[in-house]
Amino acid sequence: MEIRVLRYFLAIAREGSIINAANFLHVTSPTLSRQIKELEEELGHQLFSRKSHSMSLTSEGMILRKRAEEIIAMVDKTEEEFSAMENTISGDIYIGGGETQAIRQIAEIAKGLRDDYPGIRYHLYSGNAQDVTERLDKGLLDFGILIQPADLSKYDYLDLPDKDTWGVLMRKDSPLAEKAFVERQDLLDVPLICSRQAISPQQTPNEFADWFGEDFEKLDIAATFNLVYNAAMMVEAGAGYAITIDKLANTSDGSPLCFRPLTPRLESGLNIVWKKYQVFSPAATMFLERVKERFPI
Repeated sequence: MEIRVLRYFLAIAREGSIINAANFLHVTSPTLSRQIKELEEELGHQLFSRKSHSMSLTSEGMILRKRAEEIIAMVDKTEEEFSAMENTISGDIYIGGGETQAIRQIAEIAKGLRDDYPGIRYHLYSGNAQDVTERLDKGLLDFGILIQPADLSKYDYLDLPDKDTWGVLMRKDSPLAEKAFVERQDLLDVPLICSRQAISPQQTPNEFADWFGEDFEKLDIAATFNLVYNAAMMVEAGAGYAITIDKLANTSDGSPLCFRPLTPRLESGLNIVWKKYQVFSPAATMFLERVKERFPI
């Protein structure tokens, strides 16, 4: 299975036909068709459902697409790292994490490093702890920002000084907006829009569930989300109250939304993590040095 053929496969999956993919790749349609037929024979599975003017992925093709995207991303990342070694410090740094205010300090470090080395580029990936650690383990990320609690046994890490404060995002005209804090009983009879990290079954212990106590299963969870922007749109539409962390959604004077912290107060610490025994590119090594200067152990 050649990397070139995987790129062909992904192009067809994206473009929806041999002709469109051939035009994009600047190869002939017969060449492309032959390569995909040989790939299907090699794997022993049909990867595309073929119609007169279009092609769509089979279930086996969908599995290969996910794996092919990961393989191509790793190949591209490796090539970039070796290319950067030939020049002054440059190249790509891949950082993943959930939505958190801690990214402000990471962004300041990133800016300072790029001011000194303009050839450095950053790639940010948003996801929950499971998404981020999966990509770390596969080598698709250099660093991850994890909201505690998180399993750090496989990683080297530094504690970040910031703490995220949990609370409720709501409309300013809602009854709960009249309160300075939100208590457990306030949440029992209202539709909730919960972040995946707040109710994720993979997160053990689950701080929000522990905070809420024995009545956690009685909550009316109307929706879940992984991006606060989308949750804020749901809240603004009146679909419910969002359980999230502070300082992520727009709650300025001109916004219809406001944030109220939970009481008793619930906070989550933060870590920046990387794989143990990780061999970094020069750019990622320099970034880690700056992080350690900013957040000494």
